Amino acid sequence: MELNPQDLIDLANTKMPYGKYMGKALIDLPEPYVLWINNNQLPKGRLGELLAQLCAIKVNGLEHLIQPLKGKRLASRPLETGPSAEKEKRAD
Repeated sequence: MELNPQDLIDLANTKMPYGKYMGKALIDLPEPYVLWINNNQLPKGRLGELLAQLCAIKVNGLEHLIQPLKGKRLASRPLETGPSAEKEKRAD
């Protein structure tokens, strides 16, 4: 797994798009939840990539390196989350 600056910024600023932690920044998700989703229900697309990276960061105790990146932006990439993302694209 290779991390790039945009991935780190996205981990700090992307909000969880669904579930119990909807609206919470990915970096702020509890580690047990990140481990569970990584082992059981990792979504496809960009969100899945970010959650897999987040799992490695949290397991190694490196969250403190991501926290200062909150509010920062490079270039934004659309977050693909599955069928609901397709509905939003069609609505536009």
